[in-house]
Amino acid sequence: MSAELDALTVVNQLRDLAADPLNRRAIVEDQGCLPGLILFFDHPNPQVVYSALLAVRYLAECRANREKLKGELGMMLSLQNVMQKSTSPGETKLLASEIYEILQSAGKEEAEQAEAAAASCQRKAHFFLGSNNKRAKTVVLHIDGLDDSTRRSLCEEALLKIRGVISFTFQMAVKRCVVRIRSDLKAEALGTAINSTKVMTAQQVVKTEDGGELIVPFQEDAAVLVEENTDIPDYLPEDESPSNEQDKAVTRVGSITDGVGWLSTAANFLSRSFYW
Repeated sequence: MSAELDALTVVNQLRDLAADPLNRRAIVEDQGCLPGLILFFDHPNPQVVYSALLAVRYLAECRANREKLKGELGMMLSLQNVMQKSTSPGETKLLASEIYEILQSAGKEEAEQAEAAAASCQRKAHFFLGSNNKRAKTVVLHIDGLDDSTRRSLCEEALLKIRGVISFTFQMAVKRCVVRIRSDLKAEALGTAINSTKVMTAQQVVKTEDGGELIVPFQEDAAVLVEENTDIPDYLPEDESPSNEQDKAVTRVGSITDGVGWLSTAANFLSRSFYW
């Protein structure tokens, strides 16, 4: 079997392994496979070059790999050479250009995400003032109708809209909600918000002098104007969610084990074929 055929066989296998999302991290972290793929960009066989590019394109689909790919010695320069080489087929140039643009923007994406996360944290800090705020007080509510997760969600939405609510926790077993609010916010505002759901009613739980508890209903005519909070914290978009990343996708049985064995074989071949 010729060396060229061996190279095509190995690069095709790496391409197939890279197509499986669960193998992408291992290929990039391997000390031999990634440098070998870069060297294949300059191979005399156009099929080897295209297959190597396709493998890297698969690897770049995993966001966590992009900085590593971009920083790998010779990666960006080799991609430029493929793009500028007069003998490179058109589709090969297009694929190299696509990979180059993805990796080139990797640093910018990281910076934008970090900036967005910092801004989100600032908004959350502004809304949730913290449990140690001396200007805060705690109100315990007994909520009739707080029976399931759907009702709990309705209750959360109602409380989040109130300007002056700091935080809240639920005790579903006893239908209670412990709410921390600013000292200048009336407890009646909480009752008004909960009652506005039309499916739940709130009463206040107060401590008696002997250490017991007393459930006190809010007066029907004590409804107060609720000042809505318009600065509700943002949440991460779903497409950035770690649980949705492609490299967490379900794979076929045995692909990880097979992949590890083939990575070892590929690394050994690359070590015998090149000097670095």
